[in-house]
Amino acid sequence: MNFLHCYNPISILFSIGPINIHWYGFLMALAILAGLLVSLQVAKWHKVDKEIIYDLFFYVVIAGFIGARVFYVLYNFNYFWQNPIDIFKIWQGGIAIHGALIFGALTLWWFCRHLTPFPLLTKERVSKAGEVFWLLAAIIAPGLALGQAIGRWGNYFNQELFGLPTSLPWGIPIDITNRPAGFKNFEFFHPTFLYESMGDLAIFAILLLLHRYVMKRKKYLILNIKYSQLITLDYILLYSTLRLALEFLRIDPTAGSIGGVRTTMILTALGIAAGFILLLSAVYKKTRRPRTT
Repeated sequence: MNFLHCYNPISILFSIGPINIHWYGFLMALAILAGLLVSLQVAKWHKVDKEIIYDLFFYVVIAGFIGARVFYVLYNFNYFWQNPIDIFKIWQGGIAIHGALIFGALTLWWFCRHLTPFPLLTKERVSKAGEVFWLLAAIIAPGLALGQAIGRWGNYFNQELFGLPTSLPWGIPIDITNRPAGFKNFEFFHPTFLYESMGDLAIFAILLLLHRYVMKRKKYLILNIKYSQLITLDYILLYSTLRLALEFLRIDPTAGSIGGVRTTMILTALGIAAGFILLLSAVYKKTRRPRTT
């Protein structure tokens, strides 16, 4: 950890003539590749055609990046209103995971309704599309967590998403130009990107173990809930809880605020609430018994 304490990162990985290759873009590409490879393996366990995963990733990755950028621009609307050309400078960083998740989920639902070649979609289309949605969401959830763990290191090289000042040996130095107002006299800050990366790796391991548990024991239901729903909701609840805890440490101004509360904190709290509501709803539907007359 002393390496993080002493090393001053730069955003450019290497240059080819006038073209700069940024750490941020490189790590994003690596995150997508890692997520795809994991999802293909999990799909194989569940006997889902790999072509479906390839097609799904094509749409979800594009929608996810658009959503992530849209949310980031909205978080910093005043700046981008005055500097509209900077909206397209994605290599400088500036994507919001909540936007990626929301746009990605909507695209996944659209994909299940209209493009998935599952035979079970031929009848009762909406109901069956819901089943496929949960299955595919569960399949890509571990890869998503791993991709997030990798992608967070891009924030390190861009010197963003850091936390409160700290004297701990793994504190990271932040250039004075990147320090928020009121923190100019501090040099070292909590590496919240690292905390989130480690948490995402733990979530990745948990979800992967759940998939293996399902496959070895051939369980369709866990805790009286469809395993695909449980795995997906586990991701939502685990990641949202991790993110909410880190929001109390973060001081970077990139997320904006509503009523003095960080926007990302509000969205994360809503994610936890939605996860619990969906979980309770699934339990209720499975435990409810028909009335007798």
